[in-house]
Amino acid sequence: VILPVLPDATFGPYGVLNPFQIWWMVVLIVGLSLLGYVAYKLFGTRAGSALAGMLGGLVSSTATTVSYARRSKEEPESSRLAALVVMIASTVVFARVLFEIAVVAWGSFADLAPPVAAMLGISAVLSAAVWLVDRRQELEPPEHENPAELKAAVLFGVIYAVVILAVAWAKERFGTAGLYTVAALSGLTDMDALTLSTARLVDSGRVAPADGWRAILLAALSNLVFKAG
Repeated sequence: VILPVLPDATFGPYGVLNPFQIWWMVVLIVGLSLLGYVAYKLFGTRAGSALAGMLGGLVSSTATTVSYARRSKEEPESSRLAALVVMIASTVVFARVLFEIAVVAWGSFADLAPPVAAMLGISAVLSAAVWLVDRRQELEPPEHENPAELKAAVLFGVIYAVVILAVAWAKERFGTAGLYTVAALSGLTDMDALTLSTARLVDSGRVAPADGWRAILLAALSNLVFKAG
């Protein structure tokens, strides 16, 4: 409803704030999260551990990590299985990143995708190994919030706008060191905004592909450290 009425023009410093493109990113992420939410509503209480991790990665891997970490504190015997769900959710994040790059920066996909795909492969192997050990147990998935609520959508739009502006400013002011700093900080709690903003800047020629995939991987590693914490 909102997307068609927004102006498709750039505003502000560095020419990176485009209301239409910002809200298009909101529609993309909310739509992706909504698919996971609908699947959770359909299969949630019957979902096995592997499916619970996949759905958690689609909706929010960080929220999934917090939920299962709390559960493992209350039920120590479920800790290994909770770790499996968190691992699978974190693996799905890399698949989600690849999908986002393909959608918003297809022209640069071949430059940005290989390192992310390598991380996806490594994470998938580790998840499969843990699943083979603990596949006989199951945990009921925690309740997730509806990602299509307007408040959540607007919040992501603001975060995306701030991140893309911060990336452009840091790259202009401090070079690649500034870009990596923004990536590490923004990746702590959210991978989507940094991935989308960096991919768009690479596709427009504002950021070199090598700097782009390094920033995305740095954000991913920062996110993993945050989840471990």
